[in-house]
Amino acid sequence: MRKATLDLEALRSFVTGVELGNFASAAQSLNRSTSAVSAHLKKLEEQIGQPILQRSGRNLALLPTGERLLSYARQLLATNDEAIMALRQASLNGQVRLGLQEDFGEQVLTQTLGRFKRAYPGVQIEVVVARNAELVSGIRQGRLDLALAWDDGSPLPQTLALGAVPLYWIGARDHAEQLQRPLPLILFEAPCLVRQHVLEALDSAGIPWQITMTSRSLAGIWAAVQAGLGITVRTTIGMPNTLQSLNSAQGLPPLPNLNLVLHRLDSVRSPAVQALESCLLDALEHTQMLTQD
Repeated sequence: MRKATLDLEALRSFVTGVELGNFASAAQSLNRSTSAVSAHLKKLEEQIGQPILQRSGRNLALLPTGERLLSYARQLLATNDEAIMALRQASLNGQVRLGLQEDFGEQVLTQTLGRFKRAYPGVQIEVVVARNAELVSGIRQGRLDLALAWDDGSPLPQTLALGAVPLYWIGARDHAEQLQRPLPLILFEAPCLVRQHVLEALDSAGIPWQITMTSRSLAGIWAAVQAGLGITVRTTIGMPNTLQSLNSAQGLPPLPNLNLVLHRLDSVRSPAVQALESCLLDALEHTQMLTQD
């Protein structure tokens, strides 16, 4: 009996459609027609012998088979993309200097470095974990090749806009007093873009506040919130499971999104820098942390 072979292009259409929420957006992202993407989905269902999606207009819902397929599809596509990169530039070498915030250190950085070093063992990577202002300065002064940062309006010519990341009020799970007035806040030291958004939101809502602790590290903020010293505002990227979002709590004002950008030093980047940039963008896509503005 001849074994069926899943079509990688069809899998890419399927994964992209699920991640973007509809297949019209997937078609646009992949530079394909909507009918071509629909044909890919039909082909997958024929190869598997079961339906994978329940369609309702432009919306979609994964059936149990589709949920299982999604996991395999992501693994297959990651392996395919890694193999292509490695075989096309097997002899790639050089150095890349990457800067990013602590928020991305655990999930995004781990995925990026693991995949990149398997594909390009000859490239040396220097990683700098720092605050936003330091990352921007690193690009301006030529000390970094790439910097994953929040958009603070800094006019850098080679900046790539990546999307928006929601901000959340975050507190401990078992400290009811954390919503008392004045609202106890745990924030980064100034200058800080998130700190600015928090204080503006509270002042606009007329909510009294006090900063009970400042920290220079995200780990320090997480520890203080977990200890019940107050609440903070961050994205939920890397948030400890002992903490929770308080966005639905009564009395807390809405928060804006943060725009995520990739600052790049040069318009003409070395093959090593281009390869790391590609791995980084793929890792961000797989985290599904970005929203469409």
